[in-house]
Amino acid sequence: MSAVMRNLVWVIIGVLGAVCLGVIALNRGETINAFWFIAAAAGVYAVAYRLYAGWIAARVMSADPGRATPAHLLNDGRDYVPTHRWITFGHHFAAIAGAGPLVGPTLAAQFGYLPGTLWLLAGAVLGGCVQDMIILWCSTRRNGRTLGQMARDEMGPIAGTAALIGTLLIMVLIVAVLGLVVVNAMKHSPWGTFTVAMTIPIAILVGIYMRTIRPGRVLEGSLIGLFLLLAATVGGGWVAQHPVLGPLFDFDGPELALMVIGYGLVAAILPVWLLLAPRDYISTFIKIGAILLLAFAVVILRPDMHMPALTRFVDGTGPVVAGSIYPFLFITIACGAVSGFHALISSGTTPKMIANEADLRLVGYGSMAMESFVGIMALVAACVLEPGVYFAINSAAGVVGATAEQATATITGWGFPVTPERMHELAAAMGESTLFHRTGGAPSLAVGMATIFAGAFGQGLLAVWYHFAIMFEALFILTAVDAGTRVGRFMLQDMLGNIWRPLGDTASYPSTVLCSAVFVAMWGYFLYIGVIDPLGGINILWPLFGISNQMLAAIALAVASTILVKSGKLRYVWVTAAPAAFLAVTTTVAAWEKLFSADPRVGFLAGADALAAKLAAGTLPAAQLAAAPKLIFNQRLDAALTVFFVIVLWVTIVEAVRISRRHIAGRSVPPLTETPRVPMGAVPAAGD
Repeated sequence: MSAVMRNLVWVIIGVLGAVCLGVIALNRGETINAFWFIAAAAGVYAVAYRLYAGWIAARVMSADPGRATPAHLLNDGRDYVPTHRWITFGHHFAAIAGAGPLVGPTLAAQFGYLPGTLWLLAGAVLGGCVQDMIILWCSTRRNGRTLGQMARDEMGPIAGTAALIGTLLIMVLIVAVLGLVVVNAMKHSPWGTFTVAMTIPIAILVGIYMRTIRPGRVLEGSLIGLFLLLAATVGGGWVAQHPVLGPLFDFDGPELALMVIGYGLVAAILPVWLLLAPRDYISTFIKIGAILLLAFAVVILRPDMHMPALTRFVDGTGPVVAGSIYPFLFITIACGAVSGFHALISSGTTPKMIANEADLRLVGYGSMAMESFVGIMALVAACVLEPGVYFAINSAAGVVGATAEQATATITGWGFPVTPERMHELAAAMGESTLFHRTGGAPSLAVGMATIFAGAFGQGLLAVWYHFAIMFEALFILTAVDAGTRVGRFMLQDMLGNIWRPLGDTASYPSTVLCSAVFVAMWGYFLYIGVIDPLGGINILWPLFGISNQMLAAIALAVASTILVKSGKLRYVWVTAAPAAFLAVTTTVAAWEKLFSADPRVGFLAGADALAAKLAAGTLPAAQLAAAPKLIFNQRLDAALTVFFVIVLWVTIVEAVRISRRHIAGRSVPPLTETPRVPMGAVPAAGD
């Protein structure tokens, strides 16, 4: 195909994507077909990947296919391992795609389908995908250094210390939150627990097969892994119904928490090729396969989006997400558009696996674009539900009423009709006793996915599709826990290596085991306490998840901007500085709201003061008296931690600006720590 024809094809794709997006944005009818969302997303991602990502890779990063990567230079067979680009893509996608792209857009549907759709697309292609790819490039050029260590090396001890401590604490919070979501999803679910458990021996088998039995036979290993994974998925349903095997995989919360903690420790220590990479890779088959199947079902069924473009709750009075559309839409969607957690993966496990800099665009930009599409599909699944059903599932009893009659009356009064009978019928069809007050986003997402699947492939399997969706969510999230744990170990090693160099040696088994155990103990404590105590552990820190994650993204983009300036690429710094500025302002506004809003549902301090006043006046119900002091403490602690994270963010940004200005003025700054270029051909093959 000639260059003219190729350009014409991309022009046509771009025009079609823009037309579809315009239909979504300008539609003001009763409903709009969900097909438009699939077409718009596909067009936007395709053009952004081909043109914007291609331009960044060539001009901004100057990606060099002939330059040896750390995976070759430091190949130790454990952490640094040159890995096939599609396996690396699978690992990276599985690691970054946790709860965020599933749950965040589902909760943000409260505001209507339009705001979430626009942010998922624009935020990803201009911010999230850019962050992932450029941080991956920065780390790959620095022997796989973590984000905090890069901040210290490039910006000095002030910003570096703040970034190292801040990123480590945020990582502990994120992994513990993801672990709690996994535990809640698999609790008393033999099907989900069996399928997720089987991915571990399957991954080990595939890892050994592709490394020792049939080296380089990626297609063969992929087919074996896919077949076994599908068998485990189907077999999970049979196991769940078996009178003997079913109870063997039926665990309560504390048992599952200990299992997740133990798995995290093992995954952080074992060679990356043996468990982590193949497990993430084969899990990606289910993740992407289920999302593409959902998109296919939408194309066949073409369901209407029943949620309006904008709801009455954009003013901050919503029952699902407390706070106005700005800034809380951006904090709620988080990972589907931009995620600081991704920067930790991009500077953790993945740069140690990149076999060629030509893979940076696929792995960095492509993985995040795929995650954004997951977010679009989650939003579609939520918005095809009747709004009354959506709000009945996602609204807490304290907001709409404890009984079915009270809840449906309140929601109908908002202008979203729903009846107790409709909710009871839906719960029975899904195999559940009730769907009222199933907050958190995951249950309503499962209902939406099951509704679409059943509409396209048969209503008789509605309950099966619902439980498949629940299992799918658990599988989706656990892969972020194991990769996050390994990255946390790298972060801890980098931090401790500044104090005593041997502790920073990733090739040292004693350092690896020690730092893995310490990091797992950190997030494992919060996870376990959160499981056994609904007011303790990670439940205390849960409200900080969205804000801290977005602040981390702003920090990562600020570090990347500094590196671009010091690399002589000042004219391109807007690529990272623009999204960094938007995120910094947005998260600071959100933090201000969480600290000082007079609405007790929004502000930490207002919530604590309101509860303290009721406690002092003796107006609290007897059932809330015992928990009130702990809730008051939790909210005040969250307020203090919010202040800490804001300080870390702005210290990093101020230092980034200071170092950049000094460099532009020709004054002394910390030296650029990019490693010297070594030609790929100069690196001896493994074993030579």
